[in-house]
Amino acid sequence: MESTAMQRLINLLKYDKKDISQIFFYAIFAGLISLSLPLGIQAIINLIQSGRVSVSWIVLVVIVIVGVGLVGLLSLMQLRITENLQQKIFIRSSFEFGFRLPKIKTEELYNQYPPELANRFFDTITIQKGATKLLIDFSTALLQITFGIILLSLYHPFFILFGILLVMLLFGIFRFSFNSGLSTSLKESKYKYKVVGWLQEMARNNFSFKKAVNFDFALSKNDRLVSEYLSYREKHFNVIKRQFTQLIVFKIMITAGLLLIGGYLVLNQKMNIGQFVAAEIIILLVINSVEKIVMGLENLYDVLTAVEKIGQITDLEIEETPLKSPDYCYANIQLDAENISYKFPEAPNYVLEKINLTIKQSDKIYLEGTNGSGKTTLIRILSGLLQPTSGSLYSNDDTYRKINLEHYRSQISTIISGETPFEGTILENITFNNPLISQEDLKWAIDNVQLGDFIKSLPKGLDTKIFPEGKQLSSSNAQKILLARSIIGKPKILFYEDALDKVDDDTAKDIIDFITAPENKWTLIVSSKKDYWKQKCNRKITMSEGKIVNDTKH
Repeated sequence: MESTAMQRLINLLKYDKKDISQIFFYAIFAGLISLSLPLGIQAIINLIQSGRVSVSWIVLVVIVIVGVGLVGLLSLMQLRITENLQQKIFIRSSFEFGFRLPKIKTEELYNQYPPELANRFFDTITIQKGATKLLIDFSTALLQITFGIILLSLYHPFFILFGILLVMLLFGIFRFSFNSGLSTSLKESKYKYKVVGWLQEMARNNFSFKKAVNFDFALSKNDRLVSEYLSYREKHFNVIKRQFTQLIVFKIMITAGLLLIGGYLVLNQKMNIGQFVAAEIIILLVINSVEKIVMGLENLYDVLTAVEKIGQITDLEIEETPLKSPDYCYANIQLDAENISYKFPEAPNYVLEKINLTIKQSDKIYLEGTNGSGKTTLIRILSGLLQPTSGSLYSNDDTYRKINLEHYRSQISTIISGETPFEGTILENITFNNPLISQEDLKWAIDNVQLGDFIKSLPKGLDTKIFPEGKQLSSSNAQKILLARSIIGKPKILFYEDALDKVDDDTAKDIIDFITAPENKWTLIVSSKKDYWKQKCNRKITMSEGKIVNDTKH
């Protein structure tokens, strides 16, 4: 687990090699300047001890002050680079989600809730802040430790032992605590999202929880999820606490040992007082750097967890996008299904079995059958939302080409059960701002689904904003917007699941008359509780237990 999370982080940052190399360059430069300051202080103390306050002393003081200023300037330059890095991480992540979410295979979303998956985007913020902080803090700290140990070893060979102890400490912390720290962080994150997911459900169905008993249930479930979160959070904190305890013990031992041995070396004239003070400053810098790394481990866990959570989205298989659109276009589309069978992931039984079907242009097909007969699954396979487990779906069998989804979807329109308008204007919901759609086509679509009077009654008309799921609309007007969207491009095939079930019968009959009118040459495949569809369609397919049991034309 930890290796995949670390690999994901490396893959994420490899696009920014130039920025990262600049961060390391500034860190090296800043580290060298920081460690040169103790040498300057040592020389100043030696001059003061010898009573030789001269121009050299003033020059050394100026150099030390300039060094402090340079370190600050280098830190500011690092800050600019990391800001650029954060912006690029956010941009890439947003487009990664934006590209993938609509293209994730429907089968991959089985037992998944897409809005909850979209919530994972917030982990991008953790990566933004955490990764850049790690790059600066870890690079600076590791370089200061390395340079510091080299510099100390020049004062006395004993300090080499100090360096070995440091390396052993860091290795021990990573070796024995890293896996458990990452594991508990992932579990903590899992329940964090469960809490957010439940709060989201409460917000989405807030009316359902207004009743006292329902409200109590909502809070009790929230309490249970929060308790699980706190349990794993406490386990994760125990890992962090153990690491910090090890650091405290190490600091006490090293500080005591160095003070005693450093004092002994000064007393025995193996080190002068200036060297002793400089060595102590270097040691404090090194110990602070070690502390920064250990304390930064929680940040590292957070970043790796965030990368892993986002990785669970990017690992979902997406539909293949053809390199270019095919160079053919049909005036008519004929669909041929050959021995199509389908079963859901991990399901033992097939919901469709050996479906053979030919659908010709302008067929108006009404699908009927009891719940669970396979109507919805068949519509979703024919419309390209699902890919058959076995068998093949062809368009225009004279070409023997399997359906190119990108091209096929440009020729069809689909309304699936439970589909709602998205957040945006009514115009955006109908046209998606497609510049090829004319005002005449827009008026034609709106009028024929009887949406015109409603739009005229709105102060902003087509520019009226719709809330997510069309919450401020009546269910019938929400369905009419989807219907207008489905016909505005005058597609070759319409696939409808319960498309008019929320519209009153009289209005529905008028719209059905239009959809099934002979002058509209599109093919129609519809599943609905409105029996009037059955009367107006020229073909009826009856399904039972995943099979076609009757296919009649009239």
